[in-house]
Amino acid sequence: MAAYILRRLLLMIPTLVGILAISFVVVQFAPGGPVERVIAQLQGSDVTASSRLGGGGAGDFASQNLDAGATDAVSSRYRGAQGLDPEFIRQLERQFGFDKPPLERFGLMLWNYLRFDFGQSFFRDISVVDLILEKMPVSISLGLWMTLLSYGISIPLGVAKAVREGSRFDVWTSAVVIVAYAIPGFLFAVLLIVLFAGGSFFDWFPLRGLTSDNWSQLSWPARILDYFWHLALPLLAMSLSAFATTTLLTKNSFLDEIRKQYVVTARMKGLSERRVLYGHVFRNAMLIVVAGFPGAFIGAFFTGALLIEQIFSLDGLGLLSFDSVMGRDYPVVFATLYIFSLMGLVVGLISDLTYTWIDPRIDFESREV
Repeated sequence: MAAYILRRLLLMIPTLVGILAISFVVVQFAPGGPVERVIAQLQGSDVTASSRLGGGGAGDFASQNLDAGATDAVSSRYRGAQGLDPEFIRQLERQFGFDKPPLERFGLMLWNYLRFDFGQSFFRDISVVDLILEKMPVSISLGLWMTLLSYGISIPLGVAKAVREGSRFDVWTSAVVIVAYAIPGFLFAVLLIVLFAGGSFFDWFPLRGLTSDNWSQLSWPARILDYFWHLALPLLAMSLSAFATTTLLTKNSFLDEIRKQYVVTARMKGLSERRVLYGHVFRNAMLIVVAGFPGAFIGAFFTGALLIEQIFSLDGLGLLSFDSVMGRDYPVVFATLYIFSLMGLVVGLISDLTYTWIDPRIDFESREV
């Protein structure tokens, strides 16, 4: 097992490099960029984006008279650069690191990321690490509790449906599960706001934030209640589709195992139904559910929370990544991509190790990675 873990860890290196390389190449050909964003803000008389530039101010550069040749050279590289001093454009390129060749920039990025040095945000006066840590509590809260909630309900419900297959309970719960799967999470979130967050009916739950403004002044029991009070609606909206998927997956997995010969043999030996289900079937049936855990966790932790964060005004990593892409804040974009990818690979390895814990018969050591 140690050799298998080592191989998987070593394979993470080219995987991460490949992900970053593809993303880096796409960014090189994508229209727009941080330099273009600053130019657009200057053309709109907004100089705040260049306030971190050293030396003369952006307005001083923009107000200088240019000769036609220099202006044409700048305009050919950046849209909307007419009327700006080429020296100012070069200073912007140095500011954002675009004065170096692409290959050198990519190599420098890999070296920095190897040391977990993600640099500074282009348009926020904060380091990328501090920015991510600032948004992390929201994403951890949504991802962790949503995963625990969906698995905690779905697995027992899936087992109950498998045991009672074809009964009225199975039919009605299947109808509820299918309807829940068909409803988009963001649409259900809007419905919850209308019903329970002061929309048109009840005003029982808060509409924004992870805690109340006076959270620091509350006692610890009151803080816990306040925390889950704010999380109730977002978690309910996020867990709807995940709850349905995991329930049906558990049910079908149990049905496949229940019909196998070893279950019939166990029953013929006089074992109780509970012993058969949870002593033999459960361990084998849960393998496929465990296989889906990394994807469910990573999806809930990051990308799956984007719309929910937007609707409930929760400033987490999903919203940060989206805003960074739209704002061309490349240090934040690549840092979040690197962290998300690394966590996905690590959680995938943990999932494989969980296989061996649930069923010791599985041996990854004997197969190629």
